[in-house]
Amino acid sequence: MKLSEIARRVGARLEPQGAEAEIAGVAAIDEAGPAQLSFVAGAKYLPAARVTKAGALIVGEDFAAQSVARPERPLLRVKDPQLAFAKAIELFYSPPQYERGVHATAVVAQSARVGRNAHIGAYAVIEEEVEIGNDCTLLPHVVIYRGARIGNNFFAHAHAVVREHCHIGDNVILQNGVVIGADGFGFNRTPQGWRKTTQAGVVTVGDDVEVQANACIDRATVAETRIGRGVKIDNLTHIAHNVSVGDDSLLCAQVGVAGSTTLGKNVILTGQVGVVGHCTVGDGAIVTPQSGVSGDIEAGATVSGSPAVDHRAWLKYSALLPKLPELVRTVRGMMRRGGKSADVE
Repeated sequence: MKLSEIARRVGARLEPQGAEAEIAGVAAIDEAGPAQLSFVAGAKYLPAARVTKAGALIVGEDFAAQSVARPERPLLRVKDPQLAFAKAIELFYSPPQYERGVHATAVVAQSARVGRNAHIGAYAVIEEEVEIGNDCTLLPHVVIYRGARIGNNFFAHAHAVVREHCHIGDNVILQNGVVIGADGFGFNRTPQGWRKTTQAGVVTVGDDVEVQANACIDRATVAETRIGRGVKIDNLTHIAHNVSVGDDSLLCAQVGVAGSTTLGKNVILTGQVGVVGHCTVGDGAIVTPQSGVSGDIEAGATVSGSPAVDHRAWLKYSALLPKLPELVRTVRGMMRRGGKSADVE
């Protein structure tokens, strides 16, 4: 594909104008060859940009051409290089297409209603009273329990499960091993041991949601666990019963959100964040990796640590931590000189 066509399709300004190199594909900056396109997003990529063999680079508006070893290399300038590169990938990669129809080994209940242009793969199961919209794709061993309601353009990868009576909107993707609507973790201690609390609620998933591999979203004890429109949930994430996740939020790998917590819109929980139950995280809040949220977080805040505090305060704490042994020795010395007991730990 000609560079000029790629520039047009990703919304970039081509430098120099008229450059007509032929690009055969895309690659990471340290692996790209002369017929491939790569990108530079931020100063940390500049050393790689100086030595890359890529035939062309997608760069930011302020990228200095002289900072690379070959200043004559064609550049595609955009506001967001990473987003433009994501669009460029789509120009060269076509995901597998699945023939419409129902595999001979699939089991579809008589009372189930499946829309037009469905692909139902081998050993998939659709139980009684299920409703699925048009253009769905269910790959092998997907199971849709009784009474589930699913919208149009649903795509479920192998071994995904949607439990009974859960509701899923349009354009939802479930990656391998996702479980929507398993029982919430509800048990009460009795003299005879732990007594299970029946989980009688559902999960409601909005439009344009993607849930990635082996993530679990538990059904509510009563009412619903709610995932808002446009939410993206990474691998191995757990969302407990009665949680509400606001529109366009992003939950990264190994996040755990305990029961009855409310996340606002556009919240970002980065890797391995844990959030206790019954708290509220405000719109636009960001929680940095491995932090533990033990209370409410204000809208727009960025927090870190366990228990999570304002990110700037946490940076100060982190800078002081290596100095604590020296500080203790100093305090002990001062106390001895003052004739006081030096019982500082």
